[in-house]
Amino acid sequence: MGKAFDFTLILEFIPTLVKYLGITLEILFFSIILGILIGLVAAIPKIFKIPILKQLVTIYISFIRGTPIIIQLFLVYYGLPALFNLFHIDLSRVDALYFVIITYAISNGAIFAEIFRGAILAINSGQTEAAYTIGMTPSQNFRRIIFPQALRIAFPNIGNSVIGSLKDTSLAFTIGVMDMMGRGETLIASTAHALEVYISLSIIYYAIVIIIENIFKVYERYLNRYQPDEISAV
Repeated sequence: MGKAFDFTLILEFIPTLVKYLGITLEILFFSIILGILIGLVAAIPKIFKIPILKQLVTIYISFIRGTPIIIQLFLVYYGLPALFNLFHIDLSRVDALYFVIITYAISNGAIFAEIFRGAILAINSGQTEAAYTIGMTPSQNFRRIIFPQALRIAFPNIGNSVIGSLKDTSLAFTIGVMDMMGRGETLIASTAHALEVYISLSIIYYAIVIIIENIFKVYERYLNRYQPDEISAV
């Protein structure tokens, strides 16, 4: 059991924990950027039904969906060094932060692959045919016609994935990364005021989620600026 609840400690803990927010946001930012790149690459074999690659991507996505993120984190943290040891490459001194970013990038990549695949397939194929009739190349068609529309369709799901990934970063402390959650655990160990620490963390995470939600809402309205009012209002 912890010590008696002390509301004033929440006001003390929040500034202490916020100092480590940068690590949390760093994990989120780089894992999302890399995840988007992985997702775009992984979506291509499924969209164009490329033999073998399509099956490999399907297994990859299925595995990510079927396993908890914390298991994926330990697989990467312990698995990559073991794999590289086979080639006499020592990763023992690599900062755990990089393993966290790699894990979340791989996890996000599987999610984004399905988001992008669904968004691209939702676009009427007649638009591609029309683009070719006026002399556009496949790359021009994708860049000017397909991708902008797919981004608008996928954007709400991308926002939900970013928020989900932010909350998942709280597991980074399990392999020694000193982010907000990691700092919170040290505060609990030193003060025995677990409830106050978790309330402080929940306030910070909730505030960040609200900020991200509003940023995505603003940008979603921008993407939908040429859509009918009833679509933009959704």
